[in-house]
Amino acid sequence: MNHSEGSSYWGGIVKSMGLVFGDIGTSPIYTLTVIFALTKPTVDNVFGILSLVFWTMTILVTAEYAWLAMSLGRKGEGGTIVLKEILVRMLKSGRQLGFVVFLSYIGVCLLLGDGVITPAISILSAVEGMVLIPGLEATQQGTLILIAAIIAVGLFVVQFKGTDKVAGAFGPIMVVWFTSLTISGLTSVVTMPSIVAAVSPHYALNFMLHHGLAGFFVLSEVILCATGGEALYADMGHLGRKPILRAWYFAFTALIINYFGQGVFLLSHPEAKNYLFGMVQHQAPQLYIPFLILTILATIIASQAMISGVFSVVYQGITTRIMPLLKVDFTSTHLKSQIYISSINWILMLAVLFIMLLFKKSENLAAAYGLAVTGTMTITGIMMIMIFSRTTKKWKVPLAVVITLVDLIFFVSCMNKIPHGGYWSIVLASIPFVTILVWTRGQRALYRALKPLDFETFRFAYEQIYAKGKNIPGTGLFFVKEWNTVPPYVVHCIIRSNIIYERNVLISIVRTDEPFGQEIMLKTGLATGIDVFEIQAGYMEILDIEARLKENGISEKVIFYGVEDIATDNPIWKLFATLKRQTPNFVQFYRIPAAKLQGVVTRVEM
Repeated sequence: MNHSEGSSYWGGIVKSMGLVFGDIGTSPIYTLTVIFALTKPTVDNVFGILSLVFWTMTILVTAEYAWLAMSLGRKGEGGTIVLKEILVRMLKSGRQLGFVVFLSYIGVCLLLGDGVITPAISILSAVEGMVLIPGLEATQQGTLILIAAIIAVGLFVVQFKGTDKVAGAFGPIMVVWFTSLTISGLTSVVTMPSIVAAVSPHYALNFMLHHGLAGFFVLSEVILCATGGEALYADMGHLGRKPILRAWYFAFTALIINYFGQGVFLLSHPEAKNYLFGMVQHQAPQLYIPFLILTILATIIASQAMISGVFSVVYQGITTRIMPLLKVDFTSTHLKSQIYISSINWILMLAVLFIMLLFKKSENLAAAYGLAVTGTMTITGIMMIMIFSRTTKKWKVPLAVVITLVDLIFFVSCMNKIPHGGYWSIVLASIPFVTILVWTRGQRALYRALKPLDFETFRFAYEQIYAKGKNIPGTGLFFVKEWNTVPPYVVHCIIRSNIIYERNVLISIVRTDEPFGQEIMLKTGLATGIDVFEIQAGYMEILDIEARLKENGISEKVIFYGVEDIATDNPIWKLFATLKRQTPNFVQFYRIPAAKLQGVVTRVEM
């Protein structure tokens, strides 16, 4: 390995630590503390829980995401929408396809709901460590919430600048964080090496058999150790598969050592308020404040990764036409994934603050956590079984089935959280879910109500008017969904109003089911003076339409686009019309210069 290969090898690992493992890396702050608030810290129970933590991370993160899911990608991209796009190609239309689309919608919405709970629980749990600082023991919970809220607001306020500039610092900070987790864990494990025996699965099975139904419900707290595991797959497009995999083995080792160290500490200090903070303070009181500052930085990085993930998912949703168009800003010149969506940013910030005020403590928040994560994992498992059973990798099906069954067991155990705050996961996920359903159905109904004209019928009328020779000098552009079906506004402009330019170009933008890649086709002479300019672009591609037109020698005088004025008594279509009015239209989304724009309104009965 030469020097540059070596530096990129380690560089990839360091970047992955910062961008991917923030969420799962900060779970040792609260996982064991939450579990042992309900379970007596006896030797058998501690060994049983540690064994469950080890096997949960091995099966649900390493096997499901690192080994199976990450072997499925499209041009390096990962995530629920990518699994859906892979399956759509394999399935013929029908019930199975409908089922897959429905599952992917739920998966996306659970992830968006998770984007609210993760920053809230991470930041709150870190700030709560302040009460262990001598002199601050009496700090009121209200003060802690205020500090956590200020940190959260600060995080959302700086989003518009993009994380490009600060992302360089994320990796090294997370490397220091994982290193400190390893050292504090090892220091503790050395005093009781027999704790390592908890790796044996028989301790986990013993615990489950001994505790019956109560043991089953403990799984809903154990899952906290694997939250953020899905980021391995969802963030694959940012960094590539290999660096994330290599970094995961380091992170996995650090986390397990720390959990086992906390286990040793908790056997001798069962009365501790927080086992991670208690352990560090017990080992090195003078290093406790620097460690607390590091913890708060790590949770900010974890929250940042979640926010960037939400922006990515929403952008995929916009370009695959399952979500309304929103104003998107691109904050990096070289990282395609670095985007900023202001409306989502502020909604997310308000939701995070609301959740913090509602639950007040991180252990209360743990009651709302887990449902979305296990739901997403189960959906990923089901989709993987469907994909592997249709490829040459059929030998992976039994493994995927076993993992999905484990996901299901965890998901069912989290159901008991619903009355204790878990319903907030469902409430938070239902908002994007309703939006997606109304938007996708509304778009289809609107298209039918508009009654577009087929190109042949349109051409017949067009040629007669063009032949009169009263055409306007220059070029007029018309935006259409697909060139062979002509929307009513074009018919209104050209046929009814006789607005015909010497050259009329129909522009069509087709989003492909690949993440990246652009292909441009200019078809001339479809009729006298009519050309078609078609851009086929991946759903993660950022388009500069003006630049593409200039490259192809099109300099337009005016650009026409259609605006629908929806009239309806149906409450669902009223909601759809409101969404359409509140979000940018097509030309605003693609940033086309306003000076040349001409919107043509069509009244539609829905």
